[in-house]
Formats: sequence, structure tokens, C-alpha cells
Amino acid sequence: MSAWNKGKRVGQKKAFKLEDIWRIRIRLELEERLFELALFNLAIDSKLRSCDLRNLKVQDVSRSGCVMSRTIVKQQKTQQEVHFEITPKTQQTLSQWIIQNALTPTDFRFRTITTPHW
Repeated sequence: MSAWNKGKRVGQKKAFKLEDIWRIRIRLELEERLFELALFNLAIDSKLRSCDLRNLKVQDVSRSGCVMSRTIVKQQKTQQEVHFEITPKTQQTLSQWIIQNALTPTDFRFRTITTPHW
């Protein structure tokens, strides 16, 4: 019997380069994939784990219909609070996502997280 990881890359992945981030963003914008763009932008800004992104609610990043420029989220795994800035581009995509899907403050931001096809 062979090892489960034979021929597979395991461990921490290399970080995205700035040019990779912009390449992904541009492609998602051109393909008008708002869900994936909002998710990707928020993931880059926050550096949160996928489980924490999935559990975000509208009220975690938005007040009175406006996406905040800074927020605090408690991580599920470590129970530590994470402070992060939400860049203007991310604020814009999140606002569009909220409006397009008529989300309320108690709705989960990303109801279903699918595997992006980057």
C-alpha cells in the first residue's frame, strides 16, 4: 500500500504574488462573477480561514446599509479576535453582493461556498 500523500504537494502553499491577485481579480470582474470576486477580495483583506469566511454575517461587515472600512471577527478555531481593514474595492463588491441578493443583517454573507475555478 502506498502513502496517502505520494505524488501530492502537502503542507503550506506559497503565498499569492501581487500580480497573481490582480490577475484573478481582473478575470473575475471580466466574467462578472460577483460572488467569487466578493469572496476572494474579502479573503485577501481579512486573511481569514474558509470556515470563518463562511460564518460571516452581513452585520459583521456592514452597518446601516454601508460596508465598514474596518471590522473585528472572532476566529472559530482559536477564539481570537481578528481586526482587519476592508479596502474600498472590497467594500464596493460586498455592497453589490448585499444589494443583488437582498441580504439582511442576520443573513450569512456567503450562504454556500463553492470551490472557485481560479
